[in-house]
Amino acid sequence: MSNLDKSLVAILSDLIAIPSPYPPGESVDICAYAAKRLKAAGYQVETVTKTRKVDNVVARLKAKAKGPSVVFNAHVDTVGVGERANWNTDPFKAALKGGKVYGLGAGNCKGSMAVQLWLAEEIARRGGPASGEVVFTFVADEENLGPDGMAHLRATGKVRPDVLILGAQTENQLIVAERGVLWARITTKGKAAHAGNPAAGDNAILRMMHLVAVLQTYYDKVLPGRLSGAMKSTVNVGMFHGGHNTNVVPSACTVEIDRRLLPSEKVKAAFTELKKVVDSAGEPRGSYKVEFLTGTNGFFAPENGQGVAAFEKAIYARLRKRAKFLNATGVSDGRYFADDDIEIINFGPGSGAQGHAANESVPVSQMVDAAHIQLAVVGTLNGLAG
Repeated sequence: MSNLDKSLVAILSDLIAIPSPYPPGESVDICAYAAKRLKAAGYQVETVTKTRKVDNVVARLKAKAKGPSVVFNAHVDTVGVGERANWNTDPFKAALKGGKVYGLGAGNCKGSMAVQLWLAEEIARRGGPASGEVVFTFVADEENLGPDGMAHLRATGKVRPDVLILGAQTENQLIVAERGVLWARITTKGKAAHAGNPAAGDNAILRMMHLVAVLQTYYDKVLPGRLSGAMKSTVNVGMFHGGHNTNVVPSACTVEIDRRLLPSEKVKAAFTELKKVVDSAGEPRGSYKVEFLTGTNGFFAPENGQGVAAFEKAIYARLRKRAKFLNATGVSDGRYFADDDIEIINFGPGSGAQGHAANESVPVSQMVDAAHIQLAVVGTLNGLAG
């Protein structure tokens, strides 16, 4: 193994050994580890906390000359271990086998975090950026889709990137477009009665079934035409709850709906559309309610942008292959910056199929390639003083 291989494996081994699963989502120890390394490297480091025990790290290195703010990001939280018997190794002890590092979070997202920590230290060793600033953010609350991580850093202005680079399992290819997401809740009301005399009641589940059927019929007609390359506009009824006993006519029912939106679709308009369809179903007003839960718009980084161009150049130089642009199934923390007119790029080692699975792993060779590629990207965008 080269010195770089050894360095990356050592950092990743440290990270895997620091538990940071959601739930509960505590990130104090792993953020303290990152902060200590970054301070020692000469970065201006701040630990930012909105909710107790949910820490985030922001570390910056600024040049005197003007230039872009290039912000790197990796989330420190993981999913839980799940069924321990499904693991072939200790989830909290890195295992190196066949050129891969195994452990909880190895791919999602501690592999990228290890690369970014090495990158931060290497940039400092080379004298820092020649222009602009490089910022490294290590955040919690990503697995929760919550407000205490990257969303909080944006809301408080702790980072204002021109180019945002998010660690992701892309096998060192690029995701520059991402769908938006809308979550909505529909609640129906009825009247309880004995199941032996259902006519005496008003069945909230049947009312909900009608509303959902009207919605699905509508979306089945309009969504197939909403396409952008490989991206599709979709809808899913993810939760359906109603009633409290089999022998009682249910008086309440709730569903929660997930809408994935093309970058050209906006969350506010998508919610208005959903509510309009429900209102057209003919159920009595006051017998149902439509609520907005959360949502963020999608984004699309132009392929001729400075950040994307820098990655394309660096990927070809390292891999001798043209960069591939992948389609994102899920959403990233980049969604909080979707309306900021910046370049948002997902990039990193590991396969997406490895995330959230037992015996998760990341190839060391991909970590090494990711380190070289991102160092070259910083060289292109900011220059290196040394």
